[in-house]
Amino acid sequence: MTEDELERALRQTLAGRVATSRPLPADPAGAALRRARRTARRRTLTGLALAGVATVLVTTGMAQLGGPSGHGGTPTVVLGDPDGFSPSPLPTATSPAPGPGPVRAELDLIVGSWLDTSGGERRELTGVSGVERAQRVPDYGGWLVTSEATAAGRTLWWVPPNGSDPHVLLAGADAVVVSPDGRQVAWRDGAHLVAAGVVGGQLVASTRTTAAEGATPVGFAGDAVLVRQPDRGGVGVWRRSAGTTPGAARPDVLAVYGTLPDGRVVGLVSAGTPRRPCVALLDPARDLAPVRTGCGPAVATDGLGGVSADGRWLLANTRTGAVLVDLAGLRGTTATTTRPAGPAVAGAVAWTRSGAALHVDATGGLVRVRPDRVLAGERPTASPLDGVGPNERPVVVADTRS
Repeated sequence: MTEDELERALRQTLAGRVATSRPLPADPAGAALRRARRTARRRTLTGLALAGVATVLVTTGMAQLGGPSGHGGTPTVVLGDPDGFSPSPLPTATSPAPGPGPVRAELDLIVGSWLDTSGGERRELTGVSGVERAQRVPDYGGWLVTSEATAAGRTLWWVPPNGSDPHVLLAGADAVVVSPDGRQVAWRDGAHLVAAGVVGGQLVASTRTTAAEGATPVGFAGDAVLVRQPDRGGVGVWRRSAGTTPGAARPDVLAVYGTLPDGRVVGLVSAGTPRRPCVALLDPARDLAPVRTGCGPAVATDGLGGVSADGRWLLANTRTGAVLVDLAGLRGTTATTTRPAGPAVAGAVAWTRSGAALHVDATGGLVRVRPDRVLAGERPTASPLDGVGPNERPVVVADTRS
């Protein structure tokens, strides 16, 4: 029955019940219909209000479903699950690393052809093998990775930070050294020494000079390159910015470990009576003339070790293990402050920004040397790393210096 038919039927029924011959002052049928229409409108408005509330709740639920995931967040709310609906888990920020990897260290590690960052990321370095040293490039510009010496020479790769495959910057070099700030590279190329800047994964502004046979770059002192001469000829300075050839080598310099913030070089010299290896601060502006010298326990001449970023500590080898040398205490031939610092260094030494030294010992274990704990009497030990094969040796990646 339509609304018009219902209205006519209601009027006829009410008209039949009214027993009067004159017109009524009011229309009962119209009044009843008006009340019915008001009731219908109230129901309609109530339904619209409920629909608005439901819309708000659904929108809130969708916002919760699409919000960030994590521990301690707002629980996921699902309104009115339809039959057969099952919510899928929210995507995580990073996908898990493929396969087992080393425990996270304070610095990046390279194990075989895998790079494990201190932030927990893991990526395969396609085409990279036999890594000996690695250095971060400043401003999150990637990594510079140097191979061990082979019959074909050494290789230097640049690993981009965006996940792309490594790029070969040098191949077949006789020797390669990267500056502590990751901005310069020097290498031996045939009869020449070459140095260049590193910008955006490319070698720029290269400088080349002839050098004696067997002379190899071993470090940087600012823009100058430190060059070891063959046959115990000592170490000299190549001031490449001046366009000169390497200067005369100082024969009493046996090894160099790094530089202090003021530019002085930390090295090992032959000094004392009788002659013995002593730690010294060398002036690169005067052809590595010793400024201060300290002779304590006999330091090994293998050149393995590293200087802390603040210039306070040197970690180097002796015949029985590693030793921590207080560079602020170099006072002569007997007063050098040293402390035993655990297993001997077997590769590169890298210092963290918190002041700890990390290196790998002969067993392939990771050694952490914290000067404050060493001074308190602690003897560092090697910690095994998960996921490292029996023939693999981890390489600690050096952080950049400002």
